[in-house]
This record gives sequence, C-alpha cells and structure tokens, in this order.
Amino acid sequence: IDDLAEVDYSLSSLPAVFQPFVDLDLKGIVYPAGNYTGPPYVAAPFTIPDQSDSMLYLAFSEYFFQTSSFAYYTARAFNITIAEETCSYFNISTEIFGSIIPEVAKYSVTPYPVMLKLMATEIPTISLEQDSFTVEIPGSMEVFAVLPDSTTQSLFTMNVAANTSIALNIFDQKLMGSLCLNRLQFSLAHSNVGFFEISLLENILSYILQTEVIPSANAKLSKGFPLP
Repeated sequence: IDDLAEVDYSLSSLPAVFQPFVDLDLKGIVYPAGNYTGPPYVAAPFTIPDQSDSMLYLAFSEYFFQTSSFAYYTARAFNITIAEETCSYFNISTEIFGSIIPEVAKYSVTPYPVMLKLMATEIPTISLEQDSFTVEIPGSMEVFAVLPDSTTQSLFTMNVAANTSIALNIFDQKLMGSLCLNRLQFSLAHSNVGFFEISLLENILSYILQTEVIPSANAKLSKGFPLP
C-alpha cells in the first residue's frame, strides 16, 4: 500500500464455481510493513446479497478496516507533529495562548513559537456503515514552547477524542477514502502552567486540526488501497 502497510488478498479457500457466477473468498488483511503477525481480531463470515445487474461485486468486511487501523496504529501513522513553522503560519504562539489562558502568560512571559505533538493512545475503533465508516480515535495532544536554542519545553497535554467518518469510493482499481471530522472532545491531562479550563482553547485547536491534519490525512487517503 505504502511504506507503512501491506495488504494480503490471497485466497482463503478454493473458488466456488456456479453456473451464473464465481465466488472468491479473499483474506483481506492489512499488516504493518514487514510484520506479518496476526491482528487482534477475528474475521466474521458474511455474504453478499444476491444481485445480477453488474459483472463484478466486491465486498469488504469490518475486519478488513479493523486490520488497517491496527496496522497503521502499529506503524505510528497516527503520530503527527505540527511544527513551529506551521503554527507560526497560523499566528499561534505562547503569546496567543497567553492572551486566552492567563496561566500560560504567567509561565511564559517571553513570546515563543509553539509546536504540537498528536498521537493515538489506543487503536482507533472502526464502525462500518453503508458506503462509509466511522473512526473513533482516542489520543493526546502535547503543546510545547520552542525556545531560542531549538529545545522545547512542555506546556500542557490534553486528552483528545476524535470522531471521524470516511466516505468510500472506487476509482482506477483502488479503494479511495475521504475523511471528515465530526466531533472533537478535549480534556486536560497534565499541565506545567497550572490548571485552566480547556474549553478556552477548543476553537483554536479544532481550527488547527481542521486546516492542517484533515487535509494531510485526505492527501494520503486519495492515494487509495490497491484492489485485488
């Protein structure tokens, strides 16, 4: 698929040949690149509804997307750093945070650029729906001040719960997706500047995720999964 994951479409049983059609049961397992340890899921059997108005029907189970989530989580694909250059582009600094949160202003009197580190703390949960699926991503976001000598100083860490949906389509023999952020929830996990109400930052952090993380994820999803 890419440098992080591989997909196995090998046959799981002999082809079943009938007069009007042929059934092919494929594995459909996504592995972290170079790591073929079985994922912690059990594939449930399913059938395709009887239809005959198309030449080919291709169905994916929830198991396929669960193994994708596991593979990319194992490869740390959900760990993202939003560098100081990007934050500066959005005019985000300790000064901006300090204007919203007095505790930051007291802790960091001199304005510094900031850097954000996001990571998934658990394997994202997949729920399959018609033509799309939802992804629940439990994670964390740590905010750093970038000092003049390029070292960083942690300001605070937040728990993040992201609810997203991915619309699916097939194009050019690839399974494509488009990510949409439905809901974000923040809570303060740890702070070096003292306690503050995290709701004060929700709008600015949501804006960063919507304008930086979601487009980056969609650029990767647009490359697609190769189909058998």
